[in-house]
Amino acid sequence: MFIAMKPHATAAEYEAVVEKIRALGLTPHPITGIERKVVAVIGHTSGLDPEDLFGSMPGVAEALRVSQPFKLVSREVKEEDTVVDVGGVPLGGKAIAVMAGPCSVESREQILEAAHAVKAAGATFLRGGAFKPRTSPYEFQGLREEGLKLLAEAREATGLKVVTEVKDTETLPMVAEYADVLQVGARNMQNYSLLERLGTVAKPVLLKRGLSATIKEWLMAAEYIVAKGNPRVALCERGIRTFETMTRNTLDINAVPVLKALTHLPVVVDPSHGIGLRQHVPAIARAGVAAGADALIIEVHPHPEKALSDGHQSLTPAEFGELMRQVRVIAGAVGRSVL
Repeated sequence: MFIAMKPHATAAEYEAVVEKIRALGLTPHPITGIERKVVAVIGHTSGLDPEDLFGSMPGVAEALRVSQPFKLVSREVKEEDTVVDVGGVPLGGKAIAVMAGPCSVESREQILEAAHAVKAAGATFLRGGAFKPRTSPYEFQGLREEGLKLLAEAREATGLKVVTEVKDTETLPMVAEYADVLQVGARNMQNYSLLERLGTVAKPVLLKRGLSATIKEWLMAAEYIVAKGNPRVALCERGIRTFETMTRNTLDINAVPVLKALTHLPVVVDPSHGIGLRQHVPAIARAGVAAGADALIIEVHPHPEKALSDGHQSLTPAEFGELMRQVRVIAGAVGRSVL
């Protein structure tokens, strides 16, 4: 359930609501929007009538039950879009952000060349994997902390914010020390121990959709993070596993407008993993922007033919520059801009 306060409710009226929630053995979770202040109620609320309990309290505009199983990330609780502040760079809102860089950090020369190239083309975030959970244990697993240090060096050289994957709770503190945005990979979407720990870290989280996850399961995974105290979450549609074999995955473009209706969290589209074919990445990126995505995350490598991972879906810097030109055109056509 949630309790929406009147626009001019006093601090004392708000605190009275919070104290009553606690007295019921429940947890108050304040959410401040542009139009109103809302208190979400977390806990076992079945059998409780929100209107009877809170409707007549001074300062309360309405007390309602949230119809969705995901509470804090629901647009029922917060009507306005969330804009995640990443060190002064917005993720969400009217301007579209672009994250770009190689699948894996391979060397100092490679990541610096990639960072300067994507910066020049207009990206505001540098993506790159230091820890690489791979299907085969014999494939390149990343440079680990050395890779994180190289990403930090690239950030220092370009000003780009760093997005990199965190694969487990053990290495989370190390990754959080270097990264600006902590990416949860598709395989970890329902790693609840990791999600709960991310809820206690003061860093934005990019939560990728699981290989076969429904939208509801994905939003419930986001709820784990937000319920533990971290509201700075963005959702990344990166393609789901279907019967199709001609593409790496099937990017669910339907998910973008559906998510925008269901949740206030920013929505990111990953066309590189979504289709897995370099020549078709620009088309999927354009579709994502047209459908309403708040950001794109795109794999770019200075020399894709030499990449240690995902070279077949990585754009060259020149191809990425052309993609950015196209994205700006599509963004303008739907009344938006690119950061």
